[in-house]
Amino acid sequence: MTFRGILLAILTTFMLVGSASAQTFDGDQKKAIENIVREYLLANPEVLLQSVEEYRQRQEMSKQDQVKLKLEKYADVLKFNPGSPVGGNPKGNITVVEFFDYRCPYCKKVFPTVQKLLKEDKNIRYVLKEFPILGPVSVIATRVSLALWAIDPKKYMTYHTSVMTSRGSLDEQRIFKYAKKAGYDVSEVRARMDDPAIKLEIAANMKLAEELGINGTPAFVIGRHVVPGAVDMATLKQLIRATRNN
Repeated sequence: MTFRGILLAILTTFMLVGSASAQTFDGDQKKAIENIVREYLLANPEVLLQSVEEYRQRQEMSKQDQVKLKLEKYADVLKFNPGSPVGGNPKGNITVVEFFDYRCPYCKKVFPTVQKLLKEDKNIRYVLKEFPILGPVSVIATRVSLALWAIDPKKYMTYHTSVMTSRGSLDEQRIFKYAKKAGYDVSEVRARMDDPAIKLEIAANMKLAEELGINGTPAFVIGRHVVPGAVDMATLKQLIRATRNN
């Protein structure tokens, strides 16, 4: 008998024993059946291990299918929300989305890799989703960042690069220092960062992350894939190539 056949037989036996509508067994018969099942499982523990693994794989496939459906559902707000900064080639034939936090060391670690990728592949549209989950300073950096994007998108990457390549602790003073260095008027930035549209953008990003099962930074969305962590260049290129081929 195959593994599936054995497992089906065991489950069927349990159902028969536990079903109110099935044949009624006396105490000795139930005990005998339970002993048979118990002895079989003790002698063949791999049956349980295999069934658990198959269940895990089904659950994982189901989760992946749900994520794919949500990626389709939220495709427009994920890729084309005008409030989200865009780098690389705005007219590129593929979109790479990154959820990030300015205080995240792993985001800073992967930053040079992403920049190198954008230089090598001129057809990538790079969308930055501000995801400030590491405290009040992260929120301030995000509000400033989105204000800069709204005021003058052309200078945005200068600020973004300064913060992402900075070392040491980040505070409000340094944040505005980087904004000024990028050519922005700090008083204008302070006024703009309270814009309700910026709060809505942050809330939308939080909602997107929740829907896609993203709970840390960085996290990349490439095609139908959600990839957490500071992935390497080879992985990014592989996902981009697979998405283009599809």
